[in-house]
Amino acid sequence: MCVHNRECMTYRDIIITGGAGFVGASLALRLKKKYPSARVRSVDNLTRKGSELNVPRLEAAGVEFVQGDVRTAETFKKLGEADLVLDCAAEPSVLAGVGGSPLYALETNLWGTVNVLEFSRATGAKILFLSSSRVYPIQELNAIETQESDTRFVIAPRQSIPGVSKRGIREEFPIGEQRTLYGATKLSSEMLIREYALLYGTEAIINRCGVIAGPWQFGKVDQGVAVLWMARHVFKKPLSYIGFGGQGKQVRDFMHIDDLWDALELQLNDFSAFMGATFNVGGGEGSSASLLELTALCQKISGNVIEIASEPETRWGDIKLFISDSARFSAISGWKPARSMEDIMGDIHRWILPNRKVLEELLG
Repeated sequence: MCVHNRECMTYRDIIITGGAGFVGASLALRLKKKYPSARVRSVDNLTRKGSELNVPRLEAAGVEFVQGDVRTAETFKKLGEADLVLDCAAEPSVLAGVGGSPLYALETNLWGTVNVLEFSRATGAKILFLSSSRVYPIQELNAIETQESDTRFVIAPRQSIPGVSKRGIREEFPIGEQRTLYGATKLSSEMLIREYALLYGTEAIINRCGVIAGPWQFGKVDQGVAVLWMARHVFKKPLSYIGFGGQGKQVRDFMHIDDLWDALELQLNDFSAFMGATFNVGGGEGSSASLLELTALCQKISGNVIEIASEPETRWGDIKLFISDSARFSAISGWKPARSMEDIMGDIHRWILPNRKVLEELLG
């Protein structure tokens, strides 16, 4: 459905950066289905382990796979023209640069955005940019007043920090302090996009996504926790509750990849209704879980109980709680996430079982 009863837009040539990753590949397949006559190209350097498994799926659906790297302008010169870029490319680890060089994360997340912007400036392509809730700073997030239930930390009714309520964190939340290298690169990219919009008329929409989850995600400890948690239960491998006393009460909201697509489809249908804005887009309070609650759900669905160690010490970059308040986007679009935590984890479980032979090596 189109917003404001306008005729839905169409696209002839679509590029998805990070297009063999979980989010990029999932959205590329949906874009090709929505616009069957369009040329849809997924660009990826295949450095993420498991991303190569998405290439045959893409090509079977009529999506062209281009092995390239957003860090190089040459990649974009080879692409020629396009009228839409869905920018999903990222080094998404919150531990990026810790104990090593930051260059890959900086070049991918920040210089990659520069290359996308320059491509857009040259071709006139619209940009749908997937940012992250990690743009919000750690110190302020951990200063949110919370209460403690048997299974999770809960946002307290009264708050002194603007942009936070029982519904979660809004776009007005302060962004002044440190936020991890990953978060800093995403926030810097947002700022550059807004500058290009002012100077060159670049047409772009920025979406700050919470945790995105679903089938075909190759999860790790520092990114993709929902899939990792279910996979370890299926394969009966150990896990750990890390930080905040090691109780597993820290909370995130989770958004099914299909709910993200539903949101982006509304934006694609009526780009001008959302253009120039920045939105929180996440699962919200109704699709949130602590690690402790995630464990209980994995036990229920998989039927397995595994060993979970406790590491009380909180690491740099860890946050106690984040829940997206997507009210700004919902007010304009009418969008609300439709899939529950049980839907998300059930879909992941149903994907793992028939693919367990290959997934045990990647996720176990």
